[in-house]
Amino acid sequence: MEPLILTAAITGAETTRSDQPNLPITPEEQAKEAKACFEAGARVIHLHIREDDGSPSQRLERFQEAISAIRKAVPEIIIQISTGGAVGEAFEKRLAPLALKPEMGTLNAGTLNFGNDVFINHPTDIIRLAEAFKEYGVVPEVEVYESGMIDSVARLIKKGIITHSPLHVQFVLGVPGGMSGKPKNLMYMIDHLHEEIPTATWAVAGIGKWHLPTSLIALVTGGHIRCGFEDNIFYHKGVIADSNAQLVARLARIAEEIGRPLATPEQARQIFALHK
Repeated sequence: MEPLILTAAITGAETTRSDQPNLPITPEEQAKEAKACFEAGARVIHLHIREDDGSPSQRLERFQEAISAIRKAVPEIIIQISTGGAVGEAFEKRLAPLALKPEMGTLNAGTLNFGNDVFINHPTDIIRLAEAFKEYGVVPEVEVYESGMIDSVARLIKKGIITHSPLHVQFVLGVPGGMSGKPKNLMYMIDHLHEEIPTATWAVAGIGKWHLPTSLIALVTGGHIRCGFEDNIFYHKGVIADSNAQLVARLARIAEEIGRPLATPEQARQIFALHK
């Protein structure tokens, strides 16, 4: 079983300070949180940006400020920008930050109901986004929310539209409107991925109450894990987490208890094939 990669989704686009008072918003706050998460065991920062008032943003200058601050605070960590933005964000603005050439970025694989909204990822836009990843030399993490999206990604690979290999796929389970994080759902997703894209690596982001159940399955089946305030603001039921690093540290502690080592930054880059 390969070393475990922990990703910290420290801010997100939907969580607010009223939900989670410890949410990092400014580039300086994000850099401080990224360093704490790295020290706790995270090797990837999944990055959304906010303006100072907390509103979600895709502004290039703000992304650059956040990336620069994080790299200065913890140069070893992998920065993975979000091209999802907030639900309803214009596609051109979602795509634009790839021009900053981070090591990684997210590529959402389909449209789904998202709470009371619709997260639109039109097939032609998915192709445009995949081509932009190749143009800028950014490694994609493909986000899938239900099993049909795995089939869609497999077709894009066969057509030569997605070419990075091994591809890294993240199951985002528990979004209202998407597949839940029930254990049988995750096990099915793992099997389906192995059938359709045998060389792919995978991680899981369990939303809300599904965070720990999906994380524990990933720990013992060779998957990787995303945690953080984008996905879950609680440490225990009804108990607000003190920090993203607290959530990372818990997973790192469990991994140590069961004998699964945490990836070093170099090992994480090798697993994601970031050196190609």
